[in-house]
Amino acid sequence: MNRPRLRSTAWAATCFLLGFAAGHRLGRGAPRELDTVQDSRQIVDNASDAILSADGSHTIVMANPAAAGLFGTTVEAMVGSPLGRFIESDRSDAGELPDYFDAGSGRAGRRATDYAVTGVRADGQRFPIEGSISRAGEGAPFYTVIMRDVSERKRVQEKLTRSHDQLRQLSAALQTIREEERTHIARELHDDLGQILASLRMDLTLLQQEDGTSSDSLRLMAGMEQNLLTAIASLRRIATNLRPRALDEGGLYFALKGLCEDFTERFGTPCTLLADEAELRLDDTASTAIFRIVQEALTNIARHAQASSVTMNLFRSNSELLITIRDDGRGIRPEDMEKAESLGLIGMRERVWAMKGEISISSDEPPGTRIDIVMPVHDHLV
Repeated sequence: MNRPRLRSTAWAATCFLLGFAAGHRLGRGAPRELDTVQDSRQIVDNASDAILSADGSHTIVMANPAAAGLFGTTVEAMVGSPLGRFIESDRSDAGELPDYFDAGSGRAGRRATDYAVTGVRADGQRFPIEGSISRAGEGAPFYTVIMRDVSERKRVQEKLTRSHDQLRQLSAALQTIREEERTHIARELHDDLGQILASLRMDLTLLQQEDGTSSDSLRLMAGMEQNLLTAIASLRRIATNLRPRALDEGGLYFALKGLCEDFTERFGTPCTLLADEAELRLDDTASTAIFRIVQEALTNIARHAQASSVTMNLFRSNSELLITIRDDGRGIRPEDMEKAESLGLIGMRERVWAMKGEISISSDEPPGTRIDIVMPVHDHLV
């Protein structure tokens, strides 16, 4: 191969892209043009970024010292070598050089920001590269590639990803602990305090039936009975909020049905549940997660939506549970979903993500808000 000819052609191609641009920038105060290839060579040689040019056959025809330093070799060793010696691509069917960088045919200038390109140093060490590609010449194409080593950036991103995953795991663990505590407290309230209150009411009923009881005593005992009834009702409500017994005794379908009926009774807003009991027979982990997600959604609707009706649709498709919750209220705004204090929405997302599901919240069908959830449940069927 005639290397002097390759280098001369390469510098001509490179000058077309770099020489004029650099000369224009340097001469912005007093316009001038770079007149010699030597001037362009000096600019490229002194560039801090790695720069190389390759022809249509992916052969390197020019490289600057920064490129040689990046790959741990010399300029002389790079010129005339195939590009694949120093840069690997995931594309085996690459045609033009932009394809080689997974940038799409004819889309020169697109940055390879997904680390699809891997550099190979002279000692065989591989490292991620970020770069941009420009084409020069109207005839046979020459491509100039400007690259930089992004190993440190990738290490930081991987560290952040690991940290994010750990936070997700911590959030899931805290949710589990919280649910276990709720279950324990609910059972204690129902089994101990509930039985005591029921026993007191029975004793009070027996006293009221005894002869010789004065009218004042009867009024006093009637007031006591009313207070006991209120206490029992409050106890049941608190215990249900902590852990609905229907979830343990009847399953997810009856727990959601009770939740829907309670929502209608408390807020006067009709709530319709569209679901098949047979499709909601899931284990405790999935049932609890779905119940809490729906519960939080209804709480948000009651607080913010000003809705006149709510519809919940749950059905299974293959191994996924599709959940849709819709209201006809004022609709959620994009800024509402980004508020730091929107802990309810954050909790819903975390529960969905902990189940490896997907969630979308939108008001694209006004009026109202729509929540769509896809939950994989193939490991939770009973």
